[in-house]
Amino acid sequence: MATPFDGGSRAAGASLSLEEPDAGAPAEDASGSPRVTLDDVLAEPAAAPLPAPKAQPLGAAMRTARVASIAGRRASIHVRGAEGPVDAQIAPDVDPEVIADARARGDAVLVELCEGEPPLIVAALTTQRPHTLHLKATNVTIEGDEELLLRSGRGAVRIQKIGDIEIVGTRISAASRGLFRIVGRLLRLN
Repeated sequence: MATPFDGGSRAAGASLSLEEPDAGAPAEDASGSPRVTLDDVLAEPAAAPLPAPKAQPLGAAMRTARVASIAGRRASIHVRGAEGPVDAQIAPDVDPEVIADARARGDAVLVELCEGEPPLIVAALTTQRPHTLHLKATNVTIEGDEELLLRSGRGAVRIQKIGDIEIVGTRISAASRGLFRIVGRLLRLN
């Protein structure tokens, strides 16, 4: 049968005892010095719980918000916890059209809050897959190392690395307002 652990008093040379200590007598260990109990350490009863600390003003923080309106590089935003809209600025490196697009889609924006400064919109957040993707830029480049496939329903355009281009659809039409030129070493119709 295993001997129960006694807190290390056996290693110090004390014998194991199954007798209950006298509740009125001071507890002593084998060396004759009084044994310290938890009640001795905590002589005073536990005090009432401390009141919850008051919220400290944040030095700097990031929060999400919704854009209510936008005009130039300024926007009115709804920040959770604030009553009503809050005036904010758009960071210099953020395109205001990106923030306007976020407002139109209902996406949140990321706002930097610094004490003594107006809120600063630093990014737009996309949290849902869009139903419609609108891409507008001066130049658009789409690259695929092996293949590029554009597909919608039963129509598709496939461009392969080796140069093969395939257009598939139930009805394909091509028109030109000017010269329509088809050049190839071999042209085959049906």
